[in-house]
Amino acid sequence: MEPLPLFQNVAVSDRASLFLRKVHLCFSLCDFSTPETSAPQIELKRQTLLELVDFLDSSSGKLAPNLHEDFIRMVSVNLFRCLPPSSDLADLDDDEPYQEPSWPHLQIVYELLLRYIASSETDAKFAKRFIDHIFVLRLIELFDSEDPREREYLKTLLHRIYGKFMVHRPFIRKAMNNVFYRFIFETQRHCGIGELLEILGSIINGFALPMKEEHKLLLIRALIPLHKPKGFWAYHHQLAYCIIQFVDKDYHLVELVIRGLLKYWPVTNCQKEVLFLAELEEVLEATPASEFQRCMLPLFRQIGRCLTSSHFQVAQQALYLFNSEHVVNLIAQNRNVILPVIFDALEKNTQGHWNQGIHDLTTNVRRIFQEMDSELFKECQEQYLEKVTRARSLEEQRELTWKKIETVAATAGADDMVLVN
Repeated sequence: MEPLPLFQNVAVSDRASLFLRKVHLCFSLCDFSTPETSAPQIELKRQTLLELVDFLDSSSGKLAPNLHEDFIRMVSVNLFRCLPPSSDLADLDDDEPYQEPSWPHLQIVYELLLRYIASSETDAKFAKRFIDHIFVLRLIELFDSEDPREREYLKTLLHRIYGKFMVHRPFIRKAMNNVFYRFIFETQRHCGIGELLEILGSIINGFALPMKEEHKLLLIRALIPLHKPKGFWAYHHQLAYCIIQFVDKDYHLVELVIRGLLKYWPVTNCQKEVLFLAELEEVLEATPASEFQRCMLPLFRQIGRCLTSSHFQVAQQALYLFNSEHVVNLIAQNRNVILPVIFDALEKNTQGHWNQGIHDLTTNVRRIFQEMDSELFKECQEQYLEKVTRARSLEEQRELTWKKIETVAATAGADDMVLVN
């Protein structure tokens, strides 16, 4: 590598050719594994990249048509690389996340590409020759980088490309879906699901109504199944936002979403169950009465199971649903169906839950139902007492039957009989 003159030191007519020479210099990749021996080349390339950024920022920074291809090739050579093997998803929560060794150069290349795409001087119809499907696909592949700084740049870039290159929009959505499918059904390992969902949230916000079948399939085949993987906690916030965007756009999707949540409801993971309940509350806030009635029975059977959970956070989150005025209104309109479903759970909590906070919250919920419809509440209470009495009677009969069997066995006197006390 040999240093090149600064842009301000050459005539304006020669700056385009100098730009091309500097671009060609940046095709060379530096070895960051031995920075002590590569330091001069690393610094020279860094300074050259910064000069390219300044050139694009300057008033004379419009690229001539013959410069675009070499510029995008240089960007591709620097960005598109084999990523190191992924570590466990749990490692991504460390205080010190992974840092890409070549980031001093990568960051400036990302800045160059961002300025190129965001520039009003860049014509999308011309630039799409170089920012093509292969380029976009390789950019999406980089979302698996463990360096959060790189994923942040990629998120901004892909969002800008989606906004500027309308011709690429269907392909970008399809490519993102394929990443989700591979993650859900094959690897369950990917570092950039949260960032991709964040972009998708903005895309969903721009969907026109009536919603296309393609967009509904995205919800059914990708977003709802994304609740299943064990790394769900890492992208739950972004996923919940996407789900709510769909429900806000078309309330007819509420039943589909709620039944999807029930399908993937966690059985043994209590922390995940808390996240499901929080998301469910947001969905219910956007649910009209007509859609609520379609799925309220299986929904409140599950909520009833959550109410009696021995994990106090699960029970607490389920009881928090009754703090929502909209949810309480929905329940009030359908109390004849809902109260009999969850009454047993409320009574069990009142009589025997180990956590005093859950006991107090349950008492408040019982009071809400009692004030809502005292006759229905009394009727459910009588039915509950009948169930308890019947269960106690059955238990007594069972014990009596076993005692009779033990008596017969003890008095039979057969040599081959063994009495187990």
